[in-house]
Amino acid sequence: MFEVREMQDGTIYTVNLAQRHCDCGHFQVERLPCCHVLACCANQRLDWQVYVHDVYKMSEICKVYRGEFVPMGDLSTWDRYEGAKVIANWTLRRATKGRPKSTRYLNEMDSRDMCGPRRCTICGHEGHSRSRCPQRAGPSSAGGH
Repeated sequence: MFEVREMQDGTIYTVNLAQRHCDCGHFQVERLPCCHVLACCANQRLDWQVYVHDVYKMSEICKVYRGEFVPMGDLSTWDRYEGAKVIANWTLRRATKGRPKSTRYLNEMDSRDMCGPRRCTICGHEGHSRSRCPQRAGPSSAGGH
């Protein structure tokens, strides 16, 4: 049993190397030595790699690929599927490119009617913004108003 004190805030964590337990919880969940376990190993000159779970070792990873993978074959040789039809839920799709859609609930203060009609900041006319203004200078005039 060890007690490890954090330098930043003084929190004390109890580490039990025999039971592979640390109060921070990372050692139990990830099955990898947390910083507190590493501090105990360094203090006692122990090999920290002993406390890495077998699932992270190369020998175990190689066992996954030891089995034989059978190719699927040509699509025309597959049996026709007669099971349930899966229908995609389009609301779970990833967001498309561009500005994300707002999820805020709008109230009367957010209404466009409260602000009045949109006016262009270049010509002052209603109905368009400066990006769509017909009087806006083209790309040939660099930087001037």
